Amino acid sequence: MKPSRNGHLPINGLSLYHEVYGELGTSKTSPLLLIPGAFMATDSMKSWVSAFAGKRTVIVFDQQGHGRTPDTSRDMSYEQFADDAAALLRALKVERADVMGYSQGGGVALQLALRHPTLVNKLVSLSATYRQDGWYPSALEGIEGLSATAFAGMPVEKAFKEHTPDATAFDTYLEKMKVLGINDQNISDAQMRSISAKTMVIAGDADAVKPDHALAMFKLRGGGDEEAAASGALQQVPAARLVILAATSHIGIFGESAVLVPMVSAFLDDVTPTTPDLF
Repeated sequence: MKPSRNGHLPINGLSLYHEVYGELGTSKTSPLLLIPGAFMATDSMKSWVSAFAGKRTVIVFDQQGHGRTPDTSRDMSYEQFADDAAALLRALKVERADVMGYSQGGGVALQLALRHPTLVNKLVSLSATYRQDGWYPSALEGIEGLSATAFAGMPVEKAFKEHTPDATAFDTYLEKMKVLGINDQNISDAQMRSISAKTMVIAGDADAVKPDHALAMFKLRGGGDEEAAASGALQQVPAARLVILAATSHIGIFGESAVLVPMVSAFLDDVTPTTPDLF
């Protein structure tokens, strides 16, 4: 599948690479902004793009130092990456978008909804946390142990060196990414409650994200329905949705687009499952 438009835009001191699938401004359906995870680029999102693009316009981009977007001396933070995403949407003249992010991209999506609420219609967090203690300690230890040799000959290194062949630049980028990953972000419970966008929280039961953290996020976003509990059926479209996939790891969940896209699409379209007539 080929993008209808792609290229670099000057965004907050970056030469930010982006792709658009479909036409902007021609549909009543909000475009969907997909934000890849750490070390990932637009190319990694192809299965997700193709699954969504039949019904809605899709936008994807490479974050600072990722894929075709060169790194700069600028610091990295979830807040800065969210501001980049907001600037991209404004440059594309998108007034409001649905936003879905995976892992690091999910954290960026949360910051985008917090910092630029008028731009975000609905929010999907895929295997992401809103603060550091949402990860298992072993996941953070794994990030801390990363070295350039782990990426030798890998697509991450190849993509980076296509635009920045200096080996020391890749090492610098990797160290910045390690700091970003280990420090994570620190969104308060009050801030999570304040997000205006309806939210879908997705994680695997063998994820790097703790299941109780995903549940906490769901509750803070208004999840749980006592009326439905009392009657056994939904009376209204829920404010938040929660998906926990069985026997699914942090990397494994990214390969489950065939399972997850119909559920995400139903959320974006405010569709709920049909309640069977039992009695």
